[in-house]
Amino acid sequence: MDSLRELFVEQLRDVYDAEGQLLKALPKMAKAASSSELQTAFKNHLEQTREHVDRLETIFTSLEEEPEGESCKGMAGLLAEGKEAIEADCEDDVKDAWLIAAAQRVEHYEIAAYGTVKSMASLLDEEEAANLLEETLNEEKETDQLLTEISEEVNSRAEGERSSDVSMKPMRRSSSTTSRSQSSRQSARSASKRKR
Repeated sequence: MDSLRELFVEQLRDVYDAEGQLLKALPKMAKAASSSELQTAFKNHLEQTREHVDRLETIFTSLEEEPEGESCKGMAGLLAEGKEAIEADCEDDVKDAWLIAAAQRVEHYEIAAYGTVKSMASLLDEEEAANLLEETLNEEKETDQLLTEISEEVNSRAEGERSSDVSMKPMRRSSSTTSRSQSSRQSARSASKRKR
């Protein structure tokens, strides 16, 4: 590998494979969750992940490159850990807390990956790619924040503190936030209110 552009394309392929693996894992995580809010968050992120794949395919087309070629070992390892949570025989609230922990590890991995390729795209003057990657990066950060908010209540229940007054902090929104991201949060919160 002799150039930053070659590394950029390789890293994009790695992220593309990671998203493909996540598309298969999210339905299983949603099914394993008992919290309706967590189920909704996983289902909404599944739809968002499909959009992330579409954006990556748009970037590959603009670069005249093929998306296949890399296998993301990092995501495979994270999802293997997540599978332990899915298959665990434990209390529902404890399992939900475990699923959130696994999901946030995935989100942090994706935040790192998208931050890296977005930076490379900017250095290579690939403005369209940089903008699309930044949009996805912001959505990954929002999903991580939403999972943190859900975990506040789930972890309290797992600890036995079934307090109904756990408040959620408002999320800061970036200018590139999509309406789908906003509706994802609203759907998850509505589900939580119905459950209470």
